[in-house]
Amino acid sequence: MKNAIQHLLKGLAILLPIVVTIAVVHWLLVTIETWLRPLWVAILGDQFYFPGLAFVSFLVIAAIIGFSARWTFINQFWMLPGKIMEQMPLLRSLYGTITDIFDLMGGEHFAEESVVLVTLPGSELRLLGIVTKKSGDKDDRLSNLLRDEEIAVFLPMAYNVGGYMIMVPTSSVEPVDMSPADAMQLTISAGIGKSRNFPSSPRKEK
Repeated sequence: MKNAIQHLLKGLAILLPIVVTIAVVHWLLVTIETWLRPLWVAILGDQFYFPGLAFVSFLVIAAIIGFSARWTFINQFWMLPGKIMEQMPLLRSLYGTITDIFDLMGGEHFAEESVVLVTLPGSELRLLGIVTKKSGDKDDRLSNLLRDEEIAVFLPMAYNVGGYMIMVPTSSVEPVDMSPADAMQLTISAGIGKSRNFPSSPRKEK
């Protein structure tokens, strides 16, 4: 009986990530198809429309928006819908959270050495974290709370969407050669999955 349960759990561990990934991709494709198909049918007609055109056009539109966002005035135009959502009480938190997650995974707003190992005071325990803010930015509320030699570090939890945001001295952190996305994956999975070969950080000389 015990072996049967172990085999079942192992099978679920193999199947569930595949099923969930396929389900998310399917939902995304169906959503894009539902939104853009009527537009293409109205332009081309049913006889010239083919499945997948909506998704391809979505990727092209995203690439064009990303390319045109290089210019400040166009970027401000693309950011306008987001600014409107930030003023709506019900959508502000959801939109802000999704934006922050994409920023976190993309690492666009991070400085170099944004993934660090935090050494807790009076302990040899080290925690993997992601630097989210540094001091010196007068326009940022969190940055203004930081002392000159402090940084804000996010410590994600394993198997959870939560975590801790701590403010620590820069002397308490050690840079790690790893992207924020890899650090999140490694930490949230508790490091027990079949992880990719993440680069190891150089050890400090004692």
